[in-house]
Amino acid sequence: MEIKSLLNTRELAQFLDINEKMVYTLISEKGLPATKATGKWLFPRHLVEQWLETQTINFPKKPETLPPYHGLLIIVGSNDILLDRTISLINQRHPEEMVAFGNMGSLGGIRALRRNHCHIASSHLIQKDGQEYNFGFAMEELEQMPGIINFCRREQGLLVEKGNPKGIGRVADLNQADIKIINRPLGTGTRLLLDEELAKAGIEGKGIEGYTREVSRHLDLGLEILSGRAHVGPCIRAVAELLDLDFVPIKWESFDLLIPKERFFDKGVQQFLGFLSEPSFKRLGEDLAGYDLSFSGKMLFPKES
Repeated sequence: MEIKSLLNTRELAQFLDINEKMVYTLISEKGLPATKATGKWLFPRHLVEQWLETQTINFPKKPETLPPYHGLLIIVGSNDILLDRTISLINQRHPEEMVAFGNMGSLGGIRALRRNHCHIASSHLIQKDGQEYNFGFAMEELEQMPGIINFCRREQGLLVEKGNPKGIGRVADLNQADIKIINRPLGTGTRLLLDEELAKAGIEGKGIEGYTREVSRHLDLGLEILSGRAHVGPCIRAVAELLDLDFVPIKWESFDLLIPKERFFDKGVQQFLGFLSEPSFKRLGEDLAGYDLSFSGKMLFPKES
């Protein structure tokens, strides 16, 4: 480090435009970077500049990176079989437009929304109270609360081999020595639910064989079990029926769509939301096990009066 990059107390006070006495307060109370290797306080200028940056609370608004809607609707977030089929059907019906999906997990979807990289985020992150979904995460991650629309309710649980030869009846049974699991990635709502249930059962997830082996889609998880490479994994009921596997239910959850207020009335967004009330969407849900479309299209936030 060059000596000229070090500021003494007087120089730092001038640099920050404060009284010299305030410098000592910032060292003790605010973690101002400082060294006393020479017997007197010295301040590396580049670290002081970094420290100032971390203390900034009001950032300039980022320029928009997502252009106005011109026929491409981008959804990012949690993987879901019904959502995949819905997107496919809409794209078949409207070949002049397109709905594109990025499988980034629930938290990844919310963060893509924050970066303005998508029109809609799909999410099912359970909150600490075990009742509400997505609200707390949206408040924490986003500058402004988005509109939250229910896409569906779906049943989460443990997918197991046909006939359930390991006799798995609850999450606590995953503590058996001969159990091999296949998992979903961190940041997905399914992984969060499993980890919450393991914690309730007093089980350390990393102690289960295969806990760190992850697949990005529910269907891929089912194929791992069908092939015999795993005995169990957190998944939705629909996969059990599609692959003729057994299923141990944990709970029904809310799978929601988060939409920024400034994007809510975009043509593509409104077309997608309008499809949720059509009979063809209801038929898609009826063809799959473990879905409840009673609240599909319902505004959860702001609450409908």
